[in-house]
Amino acid sequence: MFLLYLSPIFALALRLLSVHQSRKSISFIFGHWLALWPYLFETINGTTLVFSGDTLPAEKRVLLIANHRTEVDWMYLWNMALRKGCLGYIKYVLKSSLMRLPIFGWGFHILEFIPVERNREVDEPVMLQMLSSFKDPQEPLWLALFPEGTDFTEDKCKRSQKFAAEADLPALSNLLLPKTRGFSVFFEALHNSLDAVYDLTIAYKPRCPSFMDNVFGTDPSEVHIHVRRVLAKEIPANDAESCAWLMDSFQLKDKLLNDFSAQGQFPNQRQEEELSILKCVATFGVVVSLTGLFVYLTLYSHSCFKVYVGLSFWYLSFATYYKFRHLLAVVVVEEVLVRKEKKTNSCCTTYNSFLTYTEIISRFYRFISCFFSLFTFFYLTVYYQVVSFFTLLWLCKAVCILQ
Repeated sequence: MFLLYLSPIFALALRLLSVHQSRKSISFIFGHWLALWPYLFETINGTTLVFSGDTLPAEKRVLLIANHRTEVDWMYLWNMALRKGCLGYIKYVLKSSLMRLPIFGWGFHILEFIPVERNREVDEPVMLQMLSSFKDPQEPLWLALFPEGTDFTEDKCKRSQKFAAEADLPALSNLLLPKTRGFSVFFEALHNSLDAVYDLTIAYKPRCPSFMDNVFGTDPSEVHIHVRRVLAKEIPANDAESCAWLMDSFQLKDKLLNDFSAQGQFPNQRQEEELSILKCVATFGVVVSLTGLFVYLTLYSHSCFKVYVGLSFWYLSFATYYKFRHLLAVVVVEEVLVRKEKKTNSCCTTYNSFLTYTEIISRFYRFISCFFSLFTFFYLTVYYQVVSFFTLLWLCKAVCILQ
């Protein structure tokens, strides 16, 4: 209900006016919803977070790289981000198939997670396009990347070691070889606006948890996160040297994990502040109250709320599936003027000019589509019977297909 009611307002309407304010609002609202998970892990399930390594200052723009021991590593990064006041600004690089999951995919889209197909030719243009919108040094950004590309298993490790031997690369016993090109693209695009890179090494006791272990609190009893903070300016920005730096970092991670297996802890353990029980109860109360209000408005209040929810459902489904993000009107107009000026000042071929204006027209069309979608949300509620009918028809068709 949070997504259905608030996404059109803050991710669509407000974004038409200001991308910065849209992101700020989304990070505040959905950051409070995400805060329920760290509270669940630590307060309800009793999982202990043990931090070690460097002490982290209050930095707003960082790139996080971590090993991928299990399918839920990314969830424990929320615990660290919450303590630093950046939970709503954390973004992940994830498989594009996850973006198409019902409800979860909507959240990933609204929070601007970066989808990848694991195909360099396909992924690189998408990554660069999204990264270009994250370069403002005034906007907080915690971008989390798992360079291994998949979670660790013994079979994958053996295949990785075999490849390392054939390619004359270092063999890792607790990690998979990192995909260096992806890290290089991210760091090269953002290094001028980053404060630091956080090199995280994650380990669990007594064993690596699954998603359901997390939810029901059966495992893990302890999550150990070792942090190595490296200033962005200390990492070379060119492709070859940044890839070499990443490979060296993974060799260090492998040694840390070997030591953890032998000693049961990482070196230089330190204390982090405990999560506040009062904040936990307050956040839970606000989220439950708003959810109850949204359910009441949908089921028992004026029919216009049903129309709003139906249209919001269509918008989120469309936007997530087609990776649709509209531009500001001002940005579109400026882009038209800049490209027109470039055309008059340079000798471009007719073919290249045609491609340029096709792209501009496409983007302008997307903006107009968003404008009319917004208009529909607030002024066409008189047609709720038609909307309800087609929604029911769509659901029946979906059920028939599934059967």
